[in-house]
Amino acid sequence: MNLTERDRQFLWHPYTQHKTAALPIAIKKGKGALLWDENDNEYIDAIASWWVNPFGHSNVFIADAIYKQLTTLEHVLFGGFTHEPAIVLAEKLMEILPKNQQKIFFSDNGSTAVEVAIKVGLQYFFNKGEKKTTIIAFENAFHGDTFAAMAASGISFYTQAFEGMFIDVVRIPVPITGQEQESYDALQAVIENNNCAAFIYEPLVQGAAGMVMYEPNTLDVLMQICKQNSVLTIADEVMTGFGKTGKTFATDYLVEKPDMMCLSKALTGGTIPMAITTFTQDLFDAFYDDDINKALFHGHTFTANPTGCAAALASLELLRTNEMQDNLVRVNQKHLDFQKKVENHPRVATTRVLGVIFALEIKTETNESYYGTLRNKLYNFFIANGVILRPVGNIVYILPPYIITDEQLQKIYDVVEDALEKV
Repeated sequence: MNLTERDRQFLWHPYTQHKTAALPIAIKKGKGALLWDENDNEYIDAIASWWVNPFGHSNVFIADAIYKQLTTLEHVLFGGFTHEPAIVLAEKLMEILPKNQQKIFFSDNGSTAVEVAIKVGLQYFFNKGEKKTTIIAFENAFHGDTFAAMAASGISFYTQAFEGMFIDVVRIPVPITGQEQESYDALQAVIENNNCAAFIYEPLVQGAAGMVMYEPNTLDVLMQICKQNSVLTIADEVMTGFGKTGKTFATDYLVEKPDMMCLSKALTGGTIPMAITTFTQDLFDAFYDDDINKALFHGHTFTANPTGCAAALASLELLRTNEMQDNLVRVNQKHLDFQKKVENHPRVATTRVLGVIFALEIKTETNESYYGTLRNKLYNFFIANGVILRPVGNIVYILPPYIITDEQLQKIYDVVEDALEKV
């Protein structure tokens, strides 16, 4: 049996209806922006494998750092112990995080980073003797699949089986151009009518919603409203962090700074699962007490895994090189050039670009579902042409590794243009 047939025997894949879905493609190796399947078909990974591989596959620099750490200290429990990779990683992150971020808590993935932030936001007020139980989130947000993260997410088919089991979450409109005041008014009304603990948001770009973008100044206004009303703010930078928006963090575009930040995905260059939630000193101080019950009783077996920390340190070093910063500028300019070329195409409704993120919306006569017919036709067309893209309904987005070549980018653009004519 080939790998695909063997996979079918025992494996259960994410976001997959196995009765109707096509069999998965078995990937055997990757290098740079390219992947090869078991039949030696070549694919350009145009979405950096769910946005985690900014420096490409099989990156030797990160691999060497991982090997060195594995042969020194692969793992040690973080309860009651510490180690140099975690300490150095915290020190390096403090150099690039907003200055108000002063404490770091490790976990395993984006969902758990969010889970930690929401728990801290709720317990912060509990520890201070205040009752605040409501979380504010954007409509159509996606923050993960663990329970609190899922509760804060607004894409219904991810969550509909669990309705009635969640923490209290109230949603407000995203302040896209032309709807800013509606978002401001909705936030003010939610705060006035609820005991709101925190506002969680994807800064500037809603990834799973189809790369929906909004302006920094509008988020600044929402954050000012929160701060005026003692509502904590949580920046979910799991997708946007580490260069994707053109700056190290999307938060770097803002005047206001969040109370908490959630980081994962590109943190380790796509090599080892790891996540981080960062906090202000004030948040940490609310848990610093003689009363043991005010501690944050949350942890993971692989918290601050030394090997993951080594991978993250190597990734940060790569990100800060002149070469990688030049790549961010180069890819952004290529996206902008492509946007000019296709934005007036008769089948294109809208286009948008931020950093290395490009998205276009295809005109349709009816609303396209997330995993609808058009989406599946587009996905299959891209795969058949050697490009890995995962459309969101009728929205096609590109978010490639930063090291992608101009020639590889051009092939992606050509295939997208071809799809506009043939699919």
